[in-house]
Amino acid sequence: MIKFEQQGNTCLLQGRLTQDEVTQLWPNRHQLFTESTQVLDLSALNYVDSAGIAMLLALKKGLAKQKSASNEVNSRLLVNPSTQLTSMIELYDLDAFFTENSSVFD
Repeated sequence: MIKFEQQGNTCLLQGRLTQDEVTQLWPNRHQLFTESTQVLDLSALNYVDSAGIAMLLALKKGLAKQKSASNEVNSRLLVNPSTQLTSMIELYDLDAFFTENSSVFD
């Protein structure tokens, strides 16, 4: 199961994000973070399947839709992908959607 831990403007995702979790989380996806969440830290995800990747991309894009109404188009950053997730990112050629580490915020 997946756990969301809010830490300021960052939300740490922990555990597994599989089709089963996506199915359960999807109806409430807009309530998984605070409105100020800008960064999703993926370092503690130990397993993500293709449905999980699709949800991460939807969560990233979700902020852009919310902000576009106010003409501030931003999207959440997906940072620190785990080793297993990095393999999936490379397999699906999704490098453009993920940031390797959060040092860009320091």
